[in-house]
Amino acid sequence: MTTESVDTPAGEARVTWHTAPAARLVLALGHGAGGGIEARDLMALAAALPARGVTVALVEQPWRVAGKKVAAAPKVLDEGWRAVWPALRRPGPPVVAGGRSAGARVACRTAVGLDAAGVLALAFPLHPPGHPEKSRAGELLDAGRPALVLQGGRDPFGNPGEFPRPAGADPYELVEVPGGDHGFAVPKRGAPTQDEALAVITGAVGAWLDRLIG
Repeated sequence: MTTESVDTPAGEARVTWHTAPAARLVLALGHGAGGGIEARDLMALAAALPARGVTVALVEQPWRVAGKKVAAAPKVLDEGWRAVWPALRRPGPPVVAGGRSAGARVACRTAVGLDAAGVLALAFPLHPPGHPEKSRAGELLDAGRPALVLQGGRDPFGNPGEFPRPAGADPYELVEVPGGDHGFAVPKRGAPTQDEALAVITGAVGAWLDRLIG
């Protein structure tokens, strides 16, 4: 594991590299508005995927590196992500843009402009809790790249059944994490266990990436 600082218009960003030997792909993952790269799903992917030939780059936005408590505006988040992209491409393999919650929205909004190989959306915040009328589905539908969504069955920001499924070819694949909330935490009693829920995430993402790059 290595850490790299990257200058952006919004300040210093940071990339933590979990490098795979002879990597076939780089998976870049941004964090959400309420936490950092220590999120359980990001950590699980960083631990599991290098063995499958995927380098995982965990990207900390400048607001987080600076120690601020409140996330920057969406436009500023997008600017920071775009500024980090050359560093993510430097190793050479194709780069999949991804993230959790607000980070997933950033990946969707910028994927076409950055020519990302795909989009991974973890806990996509389809709407604010209790306000399904304020849908952000357009960001996901307009991502313009092959996409995978991992969504907890109890996510108050949108459970899997709320996601739109347009007629014709689906613009994204969707996998439910049974019992998971917005952070993919599951109830302490019952199935699945926390380890099993994380295995659903790492298994689904690994299989999707294998299909993506052939």
